[in-house]
Amino acid sequence: MTLRADSARVRARMLAAARARIAAGDVELPLNAIAKDAGVGVGTVYRHFASRQALLESLAADSYRELIAEAAAAADNPDIARGLRNLLRAALRCQLADPALAAVLAAPECQCAETLALGRELGMLSMRVLDRARAAGVVRADVVADDVRRLTCGLQHAVRSGDDDGTAIDRYLEIVLRGLRP
Repeated sequence: MTLRADSARVRARMLAAARARIAAGDVELPLNAIAKDAGVGVGTVYRHFASRQALLESLAADSYRELIAEAAAAADNPDIARGLRNLLRAALRCQLADPALAAVLAAPECQCAETLALGRELGMLSMRVLDRARAAGVVRADVVADDVRRLTCGLQHAVRSGDDDGTAIDRYLEIVLRGLRP
């Protein structure tokens, strides 16, 4: 759907206000506060974003696309073990860089049609990676794309909860990769 120019500017202000809140550590994103920060009425926020989840999904769309590009590269990597590792690292990196994406990937379901389409695309690419990895003996036969999503969400939480020197990412990735092996 194409927005009128004034509506697009208002939407951009609301997204900027939400991004500023997330950057400040507020991932709750109360829509009343977003409206106030953007200088609009709360009804305007609800016209653009039916819920907090819809707002999060809009904020995460670019990072979701970046993750899909990483999944496509992993699926095409001639070394599927490296491709799988790269995909897990990219999923973790994207979630750490974008708390909105982390929240969207951790949510049980999506609200926006665009997010549903992005999720299907990521799932299909992830399954391509996993199918190739299974065929090469790199992962267990029972691992599915949703397992990978849940594991990277857990890794993201584990990394955020610690205060280490940055080595946790590699250590946790290695633990998960060992657990995925047959």
